[in-house]
Amino acid sequence: MARCEVCGNDYGMSFEVHAQGAVHVFDCFACAIHRMAPICEHCRVQIIGQGVEANGKWYCGAHCARAEGNAGIVDSM
Repeated sequence: MARCEVCGNDYGMSFEVHAQGAVHVFDCFACAIHRMAPICEHCRVQIIGQGVEANGKWYCGAHCARAEGNAGIVDSM
């Protein structure tokens, strides 16, 4: 068993996420999303889906990227 780094639950079916050289342990996807999902630079929502990157910053969608002055950004289809 391993302890979730977000909620502290010691759960027999916990899992590891390996990202950027670090290992994270979670007991559910909700905790993994809470810790790992990037935050939109404009509206501050956690980016769960595709998101867009502009000038080294992450946005939940093209609308938020454009609202921050990034011209020509469109959502992927």
